[in-house]
Amino acid sequence: MASSRAALLLCVLLPLFTFSSFTLATSDEKVKLGLYYETLCPGCSTFMTDDLVKIFKNGLINIIDLHFVPYGNAKLGGKDNTTIYCQHFDPECKLNTVHACAIYAWPNVNKHFKFLHCIEDLVVKNNYTMPEWKSCFGKTGFDPTPVMDCYNGPKGLELILKYANETNSLVPPHEFVPWVVVNKLPLGENFVEFMTYVCEAYKGSTRPEACKHQLNHQVVSKVKENKICHVRQAASNTLLSTKMPSSQ
Repeated sequence: MASSRAALLLCVLLPLFTFSSFTLATSDEKVKLGLYYETLCPGCSTFMTDDLVKIFKNGLINIIDLHFVPYGNAKLGGKDNTTIYCQHFDPECKLNTVHACAIYAWPNVNKHFKFLHCIEDLVVKNNYTMPEWKSCFGKTGFDPTPVMDCYNGPKGLELILKYANETNSLVPPHEFVPWVVVNKLPLGENFVEFMTYVCEAYKGSTRPEACKHQLNHQVVSKVKENKICHVRQAASNTLLSTKMPSSQ
């Protein structure tokens, strides 16, 4: 009889202890993390595949309101100001739109990041052109219809113009990509250490386990000049333009 009561008590308490090991922040407590980037910048690709992915593995995503802005160092031009000049030309304009449409089609950050990560992994491997990037639909198991409808229709341009306005409204203006902002604070060259800044900014009652490790080391700039993409470099890359969205 005693053993039965003990077993029953264990069944009641175990879920409570299991739940307490995770930190689930309310929307008001979450730290706002913005990533301003372009899809073919080497530094953006490696940041997403090597660094940003960690918050989905260590649970830190539970205290973060993550916002992607796939525009980067692109410029607007043309008579109607809807011609997009991308730093890495036509292929980047197309992939920026694919990213924008994926974010729109799948608002859940866990879902759209899985797809974005897949594409950027192909970029790192230099295997991102059509139809290779479409393989990410199969790899993730996601329905391609909403993304492709957006990509091939007017919604793609609408989203890119929205991200253009958001990027151009940054104060202070971004200097390069990836440009990481934590609660409106641009991290500049310390963007690789974004998790430390997130943990410092988090004001929730229960500190995530991942933060206990992040706050134990000093923030050190890890910028690799050959990886990031500067705004000043993009200024000369306007020979090839793409009106978005472009048909495939």
